Amino acid sequence: MEQILVVDDDTDILDALQCVLEDAGYTVKTCKDGGHAEGLADEPALPKLIILDVLLSGKDGREICRKLKRTEWTKSIPIVMISAHPTARKSVIASGANKFIPKPLILPISSTP
Repeated sequence: MEQILVVDDDTDILDALQCVLEDAGYTVKTCKDGGHAEGLADEPALPKLIILDVLLSGKDGREICRKLKRTEWTKSIPIVMISAHPTARKSVIASGANKFIPKPLILPISSTP
């Protein structure tokens, strides 16, 4: 099963994305700070996709993205960055992210009770 890493300091966003992605059949790992994402090169199994918030508590997701895109082991992992600041699109793409999605995220509602 393909793994997705979701990094956001908002637990509601983490929970919602985890629910939707797991319903779609993905294995999801979540973390509230960028520390785990920054240390991915040391992980035995890398995620197939990273969803990364632009503004994390104490960290800038764009800087984390730049670091991941410069690292040999992680540079090919697609990164989707999310932010409540729609003006962040330009700086997100400049940081090397593959895609930008503005918050609030519109997530499908699961048909499972």
